[in-house]
Amino acid sequence: MPQHHQFDFLVIGSGIAGLFYALRVAEAGRVAIVTKKDAADSATNRAQGGIAAVLANHDSIEQHAQDTLDAGAGLCREDVVRFVVERGQRSIESLLACGVDFDRDENPASVDRFSFGREGGHSQRRILHHRDATGREIERALLACAERHPNISLFENHCAVNLISAAHAGAESSERIVGAFVLNAATSEVDSFEAKITLLATGGAGKTYLYTTNPSIASGDGMAMAYRAGATLMNMEFIQFHPTCFYHPLSRSFLISEAVRGEGGVLRTQQGDAFMRKYHPMADLAPRDIVARAIDTELKRSGHEYVVLDITHHDAQFVRERFPTIHEHCLQHGIDITKQPIPVVPAAHYICGGVRTNLRGESDLENLFAVGEVACTGLHGANRLASNSLLEAVVFAEEAAAESIARLPQSTFASKQFPRWEEGRATVSEEAVVITQNWDEIRRFMWNYVGIVRSNRRLERARNRLQLLKQEIDDYYWNFKLTPDLIELRNI
Repeated sequence: MPQHHQFDFLVIGSGIAGLFYALRVAEAGRVAIVTKKDAADSATNRAQGGIAAVLANHDSIEQHAQDTLDAGAGLCREDVVRFVVERGQRSIESLLACGVDFDRDENPASVDRFSFGREGGHSQRRILHHRDATGREIERALLACAERHPNISLFENHCAVNLISAAHAGAESSERIVGAFVLNAATSEVDSFEAKITLLATGGAGKTYLYTTNPSIASGDGMAMAYRAGATLMNMEFIQFHPTCFYHPLSRSFLISEAVRGEGGVLRTQQGDAFMRKYHPMADLAPRDIVARAIDTELKRSGHEYVVLDITHHDAQFVRERFPTIHEHCLQHGIDITKQPIPVVPAAHYICGGVRTNLRGESDLENLFAVGEVACTGLHGANRLASNSLLEAVVFAEEAAAESIARLPQSTFASKQFPRWEEGRATVSEEAVVITQNWDEIRRFMWNYVGIVRSNRRLERARNRLQLLKQEIDDYYWNFKLTPDLIELRNI
């Protein structure tokens, strides 16, 4: 039988944004964290480089803000940029209080506490990191705190289906969000989660593309659910392609951190020619969008399938200690990065758009908040500056939590007649090949037609195909029982 759950706060997603928010609001009420796979399966967990913040003596708020504006190609909201950058130190202190361990500066002569890295688009070394697995360290610390908290309940293998408005619950005719329908993968039942405040922290939509650095969960669920509920989406055309995804037939989504170039790695053609100086004065430290387009141009010119990232000129022990995860992963695939260059290609990495929110992380639907990659705050403009995403998530999770707690006394549960999921005459599908076929087709034409460099003709072709596929997928959705794959296909 489907279950009905009632909480003060419903958090959909278990990356840095969802966990940090949950820990803050748990002091004021009961929290449900719904996550469609294991709790640690998130984009946060894959973040290698680190989190950008102004803490070093050689750095300044003004420099970080200007680097963000420059990377965003003139389309960032400057007030949001300064709002986020100014809260960098407070965000780091909050993470430290949760038990996050950033690498320290071991030089006794240094006045800085931390070892700062540098990445593309940054004019200074300001990236706090935990070797090359910063996201994993943040996820570990926050998840441990959440699992210990008595007011937090974690629902793994639960896939959100749709948001529920107060009008659907029969309480009133309004756009107030009062919870969500959620598929329990273990029971195949669609449960209802009722909540006074709902937060979307579902991450991005890299799975829309054939090649992506994102985990398999990144299927745009939060954006799609918010859109269907009537929320505004913004800047969805700005897809960031990370320049350096490991090129190997058995490892299609492993990211080679931008920090490798920050420590002196050089992009070269397969003939060994360094090429980035032709495209930007900062050469290999240019912003991501410029580097990705440069690689795309070189590949089209040469006809090759990849370029290489060379850090063999660096001390081997330094490379192994600074990039242990990357070194080990490449070694497993026959490449010793201390002696051989790394084959790399661009891949879909980050959506700069999403659910439009204000400085409190609130959408234009009452009591619906969105934080992290699912949201569009205006910080990133057309291209995200490296390592600003984790910072943005902490800053807006903090703001959204404060606003949610303040609003809680005025918020009520929807009604005693909270809606149950109606599956009608839906049957179990015996043709799952339809899902895999449509999924594969979407991802391929998105890569070929809506990729790094676009044209009007290719965009028209993509739109025409999507209109046909949307009808096929809608028909399938309403006729068959829900599965996680079908939910993701519909959202994509």
